[in-house]
Order: sequence, then structure tokens, then C-alpha cells
Amino acid sequence: MHVTSLPSGYGIGDFGPAAYKFADFLKAAGQNYWQLLPLNHTTAGAGYSPYKCLSAFAGNPLLISPDLLYQDGLLRRAQIADAPAFAVDTADYRAAASYKARLFDAAFERFKHGAGSADYESFVQEHQDWLEPYADFVALRRHFKMREWCAWPVTFRDFGLEKARAANPKSAVNNPQLRDSVAREKFLQYVFYRQYLRLKQYCNECGIQVAGDIPIYVAHDSADVWSHPDLFKLTRSGKPHFVSGVPPDYFSKTGQLWGNPVYDWQRLEETNFDWWVRRMKHNLLLFDFVRVDHFRGFIAYWEVPGSHKTAMHGRWAPVPHAKFFRELFRQIPFAAMFAEDLGSITADVREVVARYELPRMSVLQFAFNGDPVRNPHMPHNHVENSIVYTGTHDNNTTRGWFENEMTGQRRKNLFEYLGCKVSAGEISWELTRVAMRSVARIAIIPMQDVLGLRSRARMNTPAGKGPNWLWRMRPGRTDTRLARRLRDLTATYGRL
Repeated sequence: MHVTSLPSGYGIGDFGPAAYKFADFLKAAGQNYWQLLPLNHTTAGAGYSPYKCLSAFAGNPLLISPDLLYQDGLLRRAQIADAPAFAVDTADYRAAASYKARLFDAAFERFKHGAGSADYESFVQEHQDWLEPYADFVALRRHFKMREWCAWPVTFRDFGLEKARAANPKSAVNNPQLRDSVAREKFLQYVFYRQYLRLKQYCNECGIQVAGDIPIYVAHDSADVWSHPDLFKLTRSGKPHFVSGVPPDYFSKTGQLWGNPVYDWQRLEETNFDWWVRRMKHNLLLFDFVRVDHFRGFIAYWEVPGSHKTAMHGRWAPVPHAKFFRELFRQIPFAAMFAEDLGSITADVREVVARYELPRMSVLQFAFNGDPVRNPHMPHNHVENSIVYTGTHDNNTTRGWFENEMTGQRRKNLFEYLGCKVSAGEISWELTRVAMRSVARIAIIPMQDVLGLRSRARMNTPAGKGPNWLWRMRPGRTDTRLARRLRDLTATYGRL
């Protein structure tokens, strides 16, 4: 259940009262985990995908709760009393961004004039290595009318904000408005992390661990690529020489062209993988454990020439994975992470997963086709050190899958495995039952399946089809009856 999918009066879900109410529901339902999508700062240009962000470290300001800003004395009641009438079951990112920008401006002005917190400076100091370049990047991006950084004047494109100031003291980059813009971004990150960490602490006190998600790649138009261009395969002008994706698979006949710049692993090795280790440490401070997206890409990755329109004609490029994981686990000996190992998984990937005893993933929607002896998603083939899902954010809802994708032999296989025929209205809970009784250590169910929703509630369709990331849960759906039903099923299979 992603944060943006929670109810709220401000266009998308946030860290406010509805998030705490959802934690209360999970506690009442006997649940132990809440898995989120990435919380990083995403934009309209990326279709608000949480997997294409302005920073691998910075949080998404749209998740900041206006209600909590008011409770902390950074807004007046009147400033949040006239929110527009947003849709209740669809995320409206653009409208929410426009509305919240005005609230953030007001909160920042109030913060500057004496309503700030004493720990702000400590936050800035603690996170300086990523916060400084991120704030500079976002301020410059706004200054240059949202153009990508490789289209900025060369001084700012290649040298960053501090060197640009030194090179030309009379530059517009030194004007008070831009300095104020940098300070505003630092303030918003401070508020984001304060609100999020309070929510996480509340979840932990309720006996709920929070699982995060680390996208393997970062967006080209990001503070990470701008401030560390040597870590990526770029042209001299800063554009991607190669981009990321995967070859043709279950989701797309032409492959998936993600478009992110790929890493220069040779250069990363020369730095002792410092950027990646810092990224992992950062996420493990924020979450109780993390899902590493596209784990396959740490062994070998599919790189496609930057000029190509599909991912069909890429190639697998190797990664110095033995050195990387040796250094990662040297610095983080008990890294609480699990591998997203879906798709085309080769023996070398399975070997790394086994060597480090990383939990892997099984998805029941992938189970009922192919060879039942070899298909790892079949429940009887699950292993204890794994996490089983009915479906993920990239799948249809289970009811939508059943109604629109399960035809012919696959539907017959499903009924034979269940031992009975099941209706569309029952299938989500029936597959939840199968997940719960799996030997997998953890079972995670998308909230859409708990609610038995159809395809309209699907979160994401891979390979660029959309619209994506829009589903929101209507208020009042997490009632005591639903909590009791989920709790009873959890208790039946010893997962309470």
C-alpha cells in the first residue's frame, strides 16, 4: 500500500492522519508488515513514477501532510481550510503539487521567522553529502525553467552551484531569490523526514515493520547524475550513452525501455562502491528492511544504446558483483534486504542470492502456467527464505487478473490447484489464503486484493502503458469487519 494511495483531503495520500489510521487498521488486522513503494522525489516529467526520481536520497515533498504542518505550528488553520474538492479515488499529482506549493511557501516563511525547530541544523549537517547537491540541483532546475541539467549553461552543467558562484560572483546564481530557493528545499526535506520518521516510529510501536523499496536505477534528470556524472555512462554533453531496460518478457514483446542512464561499474569499483554503500545505509536507517528492485541488474544489466526506441536490441553487460557484495556486506554486515528476482533469472543470480541468504520473491499470479514441477511461483515450490505475494504493484489486481487474463488452460490449472471453482468475487481472498499457508516466511498482500478490487485499481502497467500510480483507497474502507476477517485468516495460518 503506497502512501499516495491513502485517503486525504489534499489530492494524494500523505503522512497525515489517514496514514496513522491505516497503521491502526494493520494492527487490528494482526499484520506485521507494511510495504511501501519508493518515497523519493518524483516529478510530472517522469509521470510521477516513484521509480524515476530527482534524487536517490531526497523524499517526495508531496507526501508532506498539511495537517501535520498545522499541528507543528507552521501553518494557520485558515490556510488549510479552503482545499479544493479533489477526487477521492484517484491521485491528482498536478493539482496537489500546485496547491501544496503555496502551503509550503507559507510554512517556509513562518519557519524562517522563528517557528523553526532546534534540530534543523543537525538534520542539515547529518545529511549534508546528499542534501547540499540535491537542494542546489532543484533550485537550479527551477531557475532554468525545468530544463534538464545537460541543457543548462556549461558552468552550471559541469561545475555545480558552489563552483559556479566562485567562477562568476556577479552571476544570477548569487541572487537572494535563488539562495532562498535552496534553503526552501532543505527545509522541505527536513519536514519530510521528520513527518515520515514519526509515522515509522508509530508503526513500530504498533508491532509493524516498514518495508522500503530501492529502485536499482536513478533518473537522468536527477541530482545524483548531475553531481556524480562520472558514475554513469554519459556522453560528453551529459546525455545517456546507454540506457536501462530489460529484454522482451512476460510484460512486453519489445522489452521494457526504462530510459535511466546505466552505471559505470568500473568507475564505481574505483571508488570502492561508495555511492551505492551510502545509498544502502541511508535506506536501512529509514526502513526496517528493503526490497532491492531488479536485483538481476547487480549481476549483469541490459544496456540499450541511448538512441534506440525499444529495448529489443540491447546487450547484457557484466557487473563486478563479487567485489560489490563483499564490500557492501563488509560495511553493512546484517543488511536487512530482500531481492526482487522476478523475470529472466540465471544461475549466477541464484548463486548470489543463495550465498548471502537473501529472501527472494514468489508471485502467485505467475504460478498457474508452465511446468508445475519447475515453476518457482507454484506454492508447492516455495522456499522458507522467501516472500510470497498474490501480486505486486506491476501486476493487475488479483480480481482483474482473474477476470481479464486467466482464460483457457490457465484458469483450468488454477481451479484444479485450488480443488474447486471460484467466482471473481472470491478469488482475491482465495489467493490470499494460498499465500498465507505458503511456507514462505512472509506473505504480503496488495491492499487492492484485501478489498477485492477490479482492474481499475491497478497501480502500474509496465512498459510505459498507463495511466499509472493513480489508485487511491476511498475513505472508510478499512473498517472493523475487514480487519477481523484479515486477522482471522492470519491467525489460521500461524502468521499472527
